[in-house]
Amino acid sequence: MSLIAPSNKRGGGKGGAQRKETNKIYANPLPLLFITPQTSHYSPYHVLGLFGLSNSRVENPHCEGSFDPVTRSVWVEDRKDAMILWRRGFFGKGDLSRSEPSWYTRQVNARKAAGKHLTAEEVRERRRAERKQFKLDRARALAQAAAEAEAAFEEGRQAPVIAIPSGATWKPQSQAPTAEVTASEVTPEDETDIQEEQPLEDVEHLQLTLPEAFFLIWTMDCLTVLDHATSESMDLKKIWTTFRAAYHPPGIPSSLSSSYLDRFDNPFLVHYAAYHYYRSHGWVVKGGIKFCVDYLLYKRGPVFQHAEFAVVILPTYEDPKDEEDSPFNLNASPYSWTWLSTINRVNTQVQKTLILTYVTIPAKSRVSTDMLSSPASLAQYSVRDVVLRRFVPARMRD
Repeated sequence: MSLIAPSNKRGGGKGGAQRKETNKIYANPLPLLFITPQTSHYSPYHVLGLFGLSNSRVENPHCEGSFDPVTRSVWVEDRKDAMILWRRGFFGKGDLSRSEPSWYTRQVNARKAAGKHLTAEEVRERRRAERKQFKLDRARALAQAAAEAEAAFEEGRQAPVIAIPSGATWKPQSQAPTAEVTASEVTPEDETDIQEEQPLEDVEHLQLTLPEAFFLIWTMDCLTVLDHATSESMDLKKIWTTFRAAYHPPGIPSSLSSSYLDRFDNPFLVHYAAYHYYRSHGWVVKGGIKFCVDYLLYKRGPVFQHAEFAVVILPTYEDPKDEEDSPFNLNASPYSWTWLSTINRVNTQVQKTLILTYVTIPAKSRVSTDMLSSPASLAQYSVRDVVLRRFVPARMRD
């Protein structure tokens, strides 16, 4: 028996309702859905359960995207497919947004000029504008108080009391009304534009990185990739070759193309090995270039909490001779202490734990390059991670 009575206020109020709606929207961690039919006591599905057989069926969304060699990514232009991949695992990002493809919603809200149904980016921008306005008002009040005190001191009188805005009591002022346009200033063309507003077209697409796209193709089998030149769907073998060839230097002759493909230190293979490692353990993996790292790890997703871990991929060669003739710049050489301290300091200040992920590249002398013809070669890679924390005396004293 619990000595603590459950609170009746849990999930109530505005915050609770919003949290409940968020949990409902992002309830599925992966694009594939496992649906169990509602069965009665005497249903044949119930009999299958007695023998240990599952009566669930898999619902595959079968999304579609196109490969873009310039950005080394896969574009999902259908909005329905984009929202499925984002809301079921947080795959990709909007090319016109910070994370969630919300450009169209922001434009609709801007046209309506309404304060409701704001996206996360709009809420963030509003808060930043309010903080900036608060700092300006406070600086203006402090300057005025200093000027009044100096004038009162010279005149030998008592300085007036000037209210200094504080963060607890300050409230943003309503926006000043815009100047009205007279009828004489409105041209017939402007009047036509006002009466017939142009329809808003959604020009944003979801952009998947190559490791994200290959994870959806190979592991989930829920993404079809089209060739950018022929617009025809590519099979797994062609996708495997195309994604590896995307990291080749531009303008290389065809005679050297095979030498780039038949290498275990291809950047796509190294980064996908780390991506698949963390995804398979249930983490939501997103890009971490903002914090000078390769990946960020979320427990549930960006809409629930900030990333807890920052991952730096450190390729290591099983055979040092393979590094000497490598055409790729993987920065596999040991990093300096200055670099390590800088990366660790940046991520500590944003309350993220740094993880050094060592991806061991198999040696060509041990593994034949013929294995690179299929994704089965990924089994030859090994991933080790080391947690690195910076000691902060002021925070870690207790």
